[in-house]
Amino acid sequence: MAITRLRHFGYRRPVVIATHIALIALAYLAAFALRFDFRIPHQEWRLFEGTLPYLLVIRFAVLGQMRVFRGSWRHVSLHDLMTLATSVTLSTVLFVAVLFLTGALAGMSRSVLLLDWMLFIFLGGGVRFAARCVREGQRPWRAATGTRTLLIGAGVAAERFLRHSLHSKRGLHFVGLLDDSPRLHRLSLHGVPVLGAIDRVGVLAAEHDVEQLVIAIPSATGVQIRRIVTLCAETGVDFKILPSLEEMLDGSTQAAQPREVQIEDLLGREPVYLELDRVERDLAHRTVLVTGGAGSIGSELARQIAGFSPARLVLLEQAESPLYYVHLELRRAYPGLDVVPVIGDVADPERLEHVFSTYRPDYVFHAAAYKHVPMMEANVTEAVRNNVFGTLWVAEAAARHGAKKFVLISTDKAVNPSSVMGTTKRLAERIVLGWPALCASSTDFRAVRFGNVLGSDGSVVPLFKKQLAAGGPLTVTDPGVTRYFMSIPEAVQLVLQAAALPEAASRIAMLDMGEPIRILDLAEQLIRLSGLVPYRDVEIVFTGLRPGEKLNEELMSLMESGEPTAVEKIRVVSTGGLDGATLQAGITRLHATLAAGMPASLVSELRELVPEYVPQGERGDGEAFIPAIPELECASRRSMADGASKCAARDLGGAASAVDRSLQLGFES
Repeated sequence: MAITRLRHFGYRRPVVIATHIALIALAYLAAFALRFDFRIPHQEWRLFEGTLPYLLVIRFAVLGQMRVFRGSWRHVSLHDLMTLATSVTLSTVLFVAVLFLTGALAGMSRSVLLLDWMLFIFLGGGVRFAARCVREGQRPWRAATGTRTLLIGAGVAAERFLRHSLHSKRGLHFVGLLDDSPRLHRLSLHGVPVLGAIDRVGVLAAEHDVEQLVIAIPSATGVQIRRIVTLCAETGVDFKILPSLEEMLDGSTQAAQPREVQIEDLLGREPVYLELDRVERDLAHRTVLVTGGAGSIGSELARQIAGFSPARLVLLEQAESPLYYVHLELRRAYPGLDVVPVIGDVADPERLEHVFSTYRPDYVFHAAAYKHVPMMEANVTEAVRNNVFGTLWVAEAAARHGAKKFVLISTDKAVNPSSVMGTTKRLAERIVLGWPALCASSTDFRAVRFGNVLGSDGSVVPLFKKQLAAGGPLTVTDPGVTRYFMSIPEAVQLVLQAAALPEAASRIAMLDMGEPIRILDLAEQLIRLSGLVPYRDVEIVFTGLRPGEKLNEELMSLMESGEPTAVEKIRVVSTGGLDGATLQAGITRLHATLAAGMPASLVSELRELVPEYVPQGERGDGEAFIPAIPELECASRRSMADGASKCAARDLGGAASAVDRSLQLGFES
C-alpha cells in the first residue's frame, strides 16, 4: 500500500526524486553561504546540519503531495511553476513551524529562510526549463535549421502556433513575425522578432529567403484576409493559414496544423454558433424528414441532424445515386440511427401521402427545389410544379399528419425577384406563411432565407475550379456583379437554429451575411490560391448577365422589416403579401394554367401572385422596386391565440374544407 501511495505521487521516478533531494540540500546550503559571505561560522554549520533533515522531510512530503514530481520537465508550463512556488511556500511555512516547536528558530537567521525559499524556486524551475530547452533544441550555439517561415500575425494564435511548433519539432525555422499593430513592432515572441507591418511581407520574404508564409489571424475579416492573400500571392512563396478555433474543436483539422487557404476563409465572418441544447431538445428522439435529402443543403442537414440523435431520419429524394451515397455515409457514421432513404417526388401528392402516413415525421425540413436561375427561365413549368406546388403539397401533408414544425429553405433571390426561380421561391414563402389551412393547423410553419452557398452543386466556386483545372478562362457575367455568400455548414446551422428559435415562428429567419462579395474578386482570389496570377496565367472573360440574373442581390425588400433575435447573427423578417383568400384563388388559377401546359401564361399568373416580380429586362440594375400589395393578414401568427383565430376567419369554408380542396387540387395534376 505504501509503495502504491508513493507511486501515486510520482515517487517512481528515481532520477527526479534524487534531483529534488539534491536541490533541497543545495538551496539550503547556498542560503547559508550567501548570508555569511561564503564564510559560514561553526555554530551555523551545526545549525545547518541539525535542521537539514527536517527541511528534507517536510519539503519532500509537500512536493509529493502537490504532485510536483509528476510534472513533465519537457513540457513545463506556467502552471507547473505556480505549483512549484506554492509547494515551496507551504513547505517553508511548515519548516518554520517545526523550527519554532523545536526551539531552533531562535538561532536561525530570517534571511536564510527567505534565501532558501527563493533559491529552491529558482533552481527547481531552472532545471525544468533547461530540460525543455534541450528537448526543443533551443541551444544558442547551434545553427538554426528547417523551413524558413514568416508568420503573419503576432497575437494569441501566433504565440500558440510558435509554442506548439517548438514543442513538436516540426522542422520550421521562424525568421520573424508581421503585424499591423505598431505597439508590437520590435518586440518578440519566444525569441522570434516582430519585423514590421504586413504590407512589408514581399520585401521581408525576399530579404530573409523565406520559404513559407503562415497566416495566423483567425479574427481577421474577409476584407483583411483577401488583402493578406493578395500580398502573399505576390511574393511567389508558398502560403498557408492556421485553422480557426471552431475547426480545431470539431476535429476537422489537426490542432495548430497549417492548411491551404480555402475560399471559405475569404468570407472572414464570425461563425454562427448553435444553441446546441435547444436544438437537441427539439430533434432528439423525434422522426425528422428532409426533402431533397441528397442535395448540397439537404445532405448537410442530414449529417448535422444525425448528430442530435433523432429516433428516425427520413431522406426524400428524386436522384437515386446521390441518395444511395448519402445513406451509405450516414449508416457508417451513425450505425445506431434509423436512416430511411425514400425515392420520391415532392410534386407527387400520392407518394407524399404514403411517406407521411408511414413515417409520421415530427419535423419537416423542405430543401427540395430547383435552384438554377437561367435553367428555370427556360423551364417555367417545372419550376412552378416543383417549387410552388411541391412546397404546397409537402406543407399540407405535414399539417394533415400533425408534424410539429415545418421549415422551408428559401433564398435571397425571392426578394424583389427578377427570375422565375426567385418568384417561385417567393410564392413558396407566401404559401407556407399565408395559406389559410396551414395557418389554422397546429403545425409551426417558418422559412429560412440565405444567399449563395459556397461549394454547393452548380454554384460558382465549383464552376471556377473546373475552369481553372482546364486551364481557363474563368467566366464572370459582369465586372460589377455581387453576391452574398455563406458556407454549406453555415447555411445548415442557420436552418437548424431557425427551427429552434421561438421568434422565428411564422416568419422568415435570415442570416447576417456581412458585405456582398464581387464575383470578379472571388475569381481573382481563386486563381491566386492556385499559385497563379490573374490575367497573366489565367484569363477572366465577361459573358454578360444571364436570363433572370440581377447585378446585385438583396436580403430584404422595402416592404419587409427585420427584427433581432436571441442569436446575434440571425434576424427574423416580417413580410407582407396577399391575403389568404386572394392567395388561394391565385394558386387555383396557376394550377389550371399549369395543367393546360401554357408556360407563357404561367409567367403572367406568377406576376399576378408576386407583384414585385419584375423580369430582368424590365428592371434597372440596383433599382429598388416597391410593389403596391395589401398587407399580409394571415402570415404572422405572433401567438396561437391571436393568429389562429384570424387565419380561421379567412379560411374559405373552414380549415378542413380548405385542406380537402387543395389536396384535391394536387391529385388533379
